[in-house]
Amino acid sequence: MSPRYVRVKTDLGQINYGLLQLNRSVQVLDAPPWLQGQPTDTEIAPETYELLAPCSPSKIVAVGKNYARHAAEMGTPVPLEPLLFLKPPTAVIATQNLIYYPRQVRRLDYEGELALVIGDRIRSCTPEEAGSKIWGYTIANDVTARDLQKLDGQWTRAKGFDSFCPIGPWIVRELSIGATIQTFLNDNLVQSAQISEMVFAPEKLVAYISQVMTLLPGDIVLTGTPDGIGAMQVGDSVRVEIEGIGHLENGVAASQIK
Repeated sequence: MSPRYVRVKTDLGQINYGLLQLNRSVQVLDAPPWLQGQPTDTEIAPETYELLAPCSPSKIVAVGKNYARHAAEMGTPVPLEPLLFLKPPTAVIATQNLIYYPRQVRRLDYEGELALVIGDRIRSCTPEEAGSKIWGYTIANDVTARDLQKLDGQWTRAKGFDSFCPIGPWIVRELSIGATIQTFLNDNLVQSAQISEMVFAPEKLVAYISQVMTLLPGDIVLTGTPDGIGAMQVGDSVRVEIEGIGHLENGVAASQIK
């Protein structure tokens, strides 16, 4: 099994990066792993920590319509270049945390995605250089207020609510290009594709983004969702699985903000 890099909060409130062990204990690292964090002698026992999102990015750069069949279901052509948008860091939540359904939203959609974790400061790199800058891989759900997306014409509000970016449960360093990504709504399969079906491969996405903005260590790139998007309701559970990583699962609850 590939090493699983986690970020946890202990019962004493300390936040640590670490390596998840088979018995669910966590071997603490002395720094984030993409900053050459090394294992220490400290180990956190199971049941004494909360699993957090595996990184705390300065920004989340997302890519729209990066699977041809998803572009088709949206009634649009495949973009000639990657279609970029941002999600705020405040949208990030961990696996098992709740996605909150805002009161002003009429349709809330799941979008299961592969997420790239950036390991180095990147500016204006080539696709060949970008491959070495992708530190690892995790799972994301690009939660979207579909009605607001259509109403606004741009996507900041529709994609940016608190809790609209579940990420996790951990990061792995390697992933097969033939890995399958699947999304389940209340245990029913609703999305399924191979990550090799992306229009723009991860290296090309990172290189393209780096021509626009500087990517920093720990930043996240969302690589797009396959076809099969659909609505979630309060009380639903959505699970995104990627072969070779694991699964990210979140329930949906009514917003507590009036």
